[in-house]
This record gives sequence, C-alpha cells and structure tokens, in this order.
Amino acid sequence: MSTYRADPKQGVAWITGGSTGIGRSVARLLARQGYTVAVTVRPNDPIDTLIAETEGMAGRVLSFPSDVTDEAGMANAVAAIEAQAGPIVLAIFNAGAYLPVRGDNLIIAPFRQSFDVNVFGVLNGLLPVIERMRNRGRGHVVFMGSISAYFGWPTTAAYGATKAAINIIAQSLKFDFDKMNIRVQVMNPGFIDTPLTEKAQFSMPAMMPVEKAAERICKAIRSGGFEVTFPRRLTWGMKLLALLPRPLRETALRASTRWKAEPLVYPRRSTFD
Repeated sequence: MSTYRADPKQGVAWITGGSTGIGRSVARLLARQGYTVAVTVRPNDPIDTLIAETEGMAGRVLSFPSDVTDEAGMANAVAAIEAQAGPIVLAIFNAGAYLPVRGDNLIIAPFRQSFDVNVFGVLNGLLPVIERMRNRGRGHVVFMGSISAYFGWPTTAAYGATKAAINIIAQSLKFDFDKMNIRVQVMNPGFIDTPLTEKAQFSMPAMMPVEKAAERICKAIRSGGFEVTFPRRLTWGMKLLALLPRPLRETALRASTRWKAEPLVYPRRSTFD
C-alpha cells in the first residue's frame, strides 16, 4: 500500500513563510485546488493581500502569525490551526533565510541566524504537527531544500549547510515516517526569482519565475516522489557536477557563476560581531 498523499477534502494545508516568494505562490495555488490553507508568517509580514487575492477560490487562506524560531509559538500555532480550521494533512516547511557569507569577512551571526530559521525553524513546527499526524495515522510533509545542498557555492556557507541538513533530516526521518503512513518529500529547486535570490552576490543560471516553481511544487505534492528538483536542465547537471573531482567542479562553478576572487572593498569585521 502506498504512503498517504494529502487531499484537500480531508484537511488543512499548512505552509510557513507564505507572505512572499515561493510560499505565497504555493499558498495561492493550493487555495485554487480547494485547500483551506493556513499560512504562518511573522506578525508584521503582509498577508492581507494574499487573503484578498484568494477570495472566491475553491479554498481559502487563513493567517496564523508566528515566528518559526519560537518553539512554543509554533506549537501554539499548530494547535490553533487544528482548533479553528481542522486537521493538518499537509505541512510545507518553506520559511527560510539566505544570508551571504564571505570567507574574507567571516562572522558568526549569519550562521547562527540561518540555522535558527532554516533548520530549527523547521523542527519547531515539525515536532508538534508530526505528533498529531502520527495519532491520526496519516500525513504529508514537504521540506523546502535547495540545490545548494549538493555542494558549496560562493557565499552559501551558511545557507547551503542548512539545506544540506534539511535533506539529511528528510532522508533519515523517512524510514520512520513511512511506517507511520506519513509521506515526506524534499523540494530542491534551482534559482527562483524571489526576494531571497535578490541578495545573491553571483550570477545565477537558469533562473525560474516564482509562479512556474510553485506549479512544479504543487504538481509534485499531487504525484511526485521523495526528492523533486527543477529546472532539470540545471539541477540534473548539478547532480552530475557533484560527482566530479573538486578542482573540476570548482572551475565549472567559477565559470557558471562568474565568480571572481577579488577581496571585499569594506574592512574586515571582527568574528565576534
């Protein structure tokens, strides 16, 4: 028997980080498919416009503000969603932060913040929702990864490390989730045109519009396997690149990202900033 796959007729879709970018577009598409979509954003993030955009669709969007780094707050958000909207059958852990890191100006802060949001921010929501899914005997969980998990890119020492961690978490938990009838998927997209990628300090090949990326994610939720990666013209090449010896891979990355090794123009800051 195949593992459970979420159905809008059976409960709520919950998505973190749904006010902008991929999360917002996915929330809109899920509402169109008939889901009641509970969106968790930080208290001051814009969500009213998304709710207005989805009025009249087969489903609806509801706002449950919380900060993913707040462990107790996330547990309370899960409880509030289920009390007000119904059981969560689909949980999409999308909230994330990209903070560029340069080796010639290292500080601790971007590493700590990246792990707080991208890893512990996922776990803070995963634990309470998985307990409820386990008790019901079914569920569907989606982790948002990245091709930066495959190997190191320029400036992604913090971000890529968190996405590699997410992939390992998903791979490891799948052994137990399968037995609990909880489907787990990890999305490893390439470069998507969102506010997050605007911070990148290198050229990003095969940039994909956010609406197209959201379509791929929603299609994968309906019928995809464990790992979903796109656009394939980029991501399958990245998988092959990961098999090459490091010097060849590094040369290819320097060429594709147009990365140059000039030092930063601003003064080096203390590692204790």
